[in-house]
Parts: sequence; C-alpha cells; structure tokens
Amino acid sequence: MTEHSSTSGTSRRVAVVTGGSRGIGREAAERLAADGYAVVVNYAGNEAEADKTVAAITEAGGEAIAVRADVADETEVAALFDATESAFGGVDVVVHAAGVMVLAPLVDLDLDVLDRMTRTNIRGTFVVDQQAARRLRAGGALINFSSSVLALAIPGYSAYAATKGAVEAVTLIVARELRGRDVTVNAVAPGPTATALFLDGKDEETIARMAAQPPLERLGTPRDIADVVSFLAGPAGRWVNGQVLRANGGIA
Repeated sequence: MTEHSSTSGTSRRVAVVTGGSRGIGREAAERLAADGYAVVVNYAGNEAEADKTVAAITEAGGEAIAVRADVADETEVAALFDATESAFGGVDVVVHAAGVMVLAPLVDLDLDVLDRMTRTNIRGTFVVDQQAARRLRAGGALINFSSSVLALAIPGYSAYAATKGAVEAVTLIVARELRGRDVTVNAVAPGPTATALFLDGKDEETIARMAAQPPLERLGTPRDIADVVSFLAGPAGRWVNGQVLRANGGIA
C-alpha cells in the first residue's frame, strides 16, 4: 500500500475505486474526491500510475491512498477493504471499474485469453461485489461497469461482451439481494470513450468514423462517465437501483 494521506475519522464518505490508476477509473476517482469522498485507488500492477492519481487528488485538497489488489483474488480484495476501513473508518461507495479487454473473432479466440478475461471480469466482479455487499454502510452505492458493446454487437467483441453480460446479470440480482440494506446497486455501460486504451492502435479514420456514430457525433470522454458515477454515488441517484445506465451518447 502506498499511502499519501489518510484519516481515521468517519465523517467523510469513503469510496473504493478498482482500476483507479488510469482511464475511466482514474477520472471517477478524481471526480469522487472532488465531490468530497476520501478515495482508495485500487490498482493491479501499475503503482506509478496509481500514485499519480493519488497525487492529483491530494494536490487538489482531497484525501486518497493507493492499495494494490488483484480483483479476482478474494484474499487480496478482503485486504483492500480492510485497508480502506483502517484508513478511513468504513466504506460507502464501491466503483468496480477494473477489467480486461482483448478482441478477436470467436473463431480465432485464444481460449487462454478467454479464461483471463473471465477471471478478471466475471470472477473479479463476484469477488469485489461480495466484499461490497458485506461492508457497505447504509446509504451506500455499488457501481459495476458493463459496456454498450452488448447492445452494439460489434464483431470481435464476443468474449468481452460475454463477460460484461455476466456483470449486468450479477448487478441486477445483487440489487435485489441487498433488500433492506439501503444500498443501491447499478452498472454503467459506456460506449466508445476516448481513453488511451481505446485510442491506442486506431488510425484517425477509424476514430473519426466511431465518433460520428452517436447522434451527438463525438466520442465519450472519461469525464462523461465519471459524471454518471458521481450521480449514482450521490444523493441525487438514490432512487436509481438495479439498473444498467448506457452512457453512450445515443449510439445504442
């Protein structure tokens, strides 16, 4: 664990963001910090990027720590939540943004790649959601990440979409299993979003074509998705529960 700032007080709401070292996860972590949350930035391997996220939050006046954990490892994820409770006194919001995406037509897909995506995207959701369900305080929120690719049905995405279909199923059921807890459970399903991971390897023509597809005629930005996370985590989103929000500019 790399710690830059912490508090033992319980007055501030606390958020755990998996995959918080870059992309949408990082933007969500910084947005929740700006909203007043103490934030735990989870990362799998890139400590330097996680530290940059923590530094950005603390430099802006927020509180954050970085904690390494493989989201599919139940022991490491339990330790992640232990570290959160030790540093900040509890957990109010869990944003599960960590995931793996490898693209190939089904006929060519390496089944070892399928197993890796299944482990991170499906088992990881079960492991993180288990801890969230056990530990979130009343008034809390669990926010999983799906993808609008389920609705778009783009060739090459069969394995990734299959894992995200599982995430949506888990989300809807857990929302009902937490009856009486005053905890909301939802999933955000972004469309094409201009992250470094998305843009890498795509030529300008491909990017322009994808940007033109939504009625709003642009790619999403990490900030667009972080705004949805902020809504679901905060008081304005309390009546949204057991839903998948397709934040994609109308592309699907």
